[in-house]
Parts: sequence; C-alpha cells; structure tokens
Amino acid sequence: MKVLVAVKRVVDPYVKVRVNKDGSGVETANVKMSMNPFCEIAVEEAIRLKESGSVDEVVVVSIGDKAVQETLRNALALGADRAIHIEATLSPEPLAVAKILKAMVEKEQPTLVLLGKQSIDTDNNQVAQMLAALTSRPQGTFASKVALSSEHVEVTREIDGGLETLKLTLPAIISTDLRLNEPRYASLPNIMKAKRKPLDVIDIDSFGVDLIPKHQMLEVLAPKERPAGVKVANVDELIDKLTNEAKVL
Repeated sequence: MKVLVAVKRVVDPYVKVRVNKDGSGVETANVKMSMNPFCEIAVEEAIRLKESGSVDEVVVVSIGDKAVQETLRNALALGADRAIHIEATLSPEPLAVAKILKAMVEKEQPTLVLLGKQSIDTDNNQVAQMLAALTSRPQGTFASKVALSSEHVEVTREIDGGLETLKLTLPAIISTDLRLNEPRYASLPNIMKAKRKPLDVIDIDSFGVDLIPKHQMLEVLAPKERPAGVKVANVDELIDKLTNEAKVL
C-alpha cells in the first residue's frame, strides 16, 4: 500500500510576517521558511501508518523552486521513502495544483493521498476537495483520527457540531487537521540518511496544465494597529467612553 503526501513550503509560522513595501505580497527574502504545519501533520500520519505496518511506502511531493528540495529532504528525514519535486518558478493556483496532483496520482497510483487541510500563507482550503473531484475518489476533510484497513479507511473529522466519522472505500483522499497528531522532530542520523534517499525532479511544464493565473492580487495590507487599552475609574466613565468614543452604545 502506498501513500502520497503533498507538502508546501511556506514562511515559518513563528516568523512575524511583514508586507512588501510595494504592497504586492509578504516579504520572503531572507525570511525563514519551513514546511506548512498542516502538511507536517499529513507527513507524520503517513509515517505512523507505515510504522504500524498498514503502509509499505510513503512518497512526498511538492511544487516550487529549487528551495523546495530542502522541505522535501526534511520530509525524507522524518521517515518518508522518496520525494518528487515539481519544479516551478511561480506558485500555481489551487486548481492548477489539484490538476498536477491528479497527474501524480495517475502515475503513482497511491492507495491513500494525504494533504494538509490548508496552507497558512493563502488559507484557501481548496486543493484536497478539488483533487477528490478530479480523481472521483472519496474524501475525508479536517481529519482528527484516521484508521486504515485493507479496503476502507475510517476518518473522524471535526465539524461545527462536534465530530463526524466517515467510512471511505479505498483509494481515498484525506486532508488533515491540527488534532490528528503531533509531528516528530527529525534526528541527526535520519537527516544524514535523507541525503541519500531518492528525490526526482519533474518540470511543471511537462504536465500540460494551464498555469496562467485566473485572479490578480491587487494589494496586500498589514492590519491596522490597535490603540492601547485604558483603565476606567468606574462604570459611569466606562459607559461614557462606550457611548461617545467607541460609539457602540
């Protein structure tokens, strides 16, 4: 049984994001980058399934420039068996990503595809659902628990009203949520071993997917700074400020 895991390279979640001076996007030059946190969870789950004996091979794939290989090597150090780098100068839109992943699914024929539910840079939450539609595979989104058998996978997913459990017929597609697991850290010996694991590079143009953007980013703005709070002496002063300054009463 093979698992294909899609990962994305993003600005490290612990870095304070700054907007470019021209307002065209966020600053990425000389900024620490890392694997998208939801993608880390997907990689961790795939490795746990392999360690339990349910999965034979874990393949990770990512789209981006040469720097993406660092993220893929990290996934290999965590326990993935091999990696595929789809080389691209610009980040494609979600539908194009889904179409490229569809081609990878057709090539690799994985029993299970794991993706993070969303990336923290765009927060679109679209690729997993689009991929399921394109491949006509059953899907379980926002997974907080995954139980895999030979023919089915049970997915406990988080919904507004609590939890919902789905039984999907394999092959299937799952997007991971925060409470599914806690990703491990790569050990030094595994980091060294990852350098020798196979990493294939494929040019994005070979997929024949339309990469022309369908929407245009007009401007990116940083949130306005909030004024500092103030202490009031009594209820009357609070009501006065809410009425005359905040104008919420």
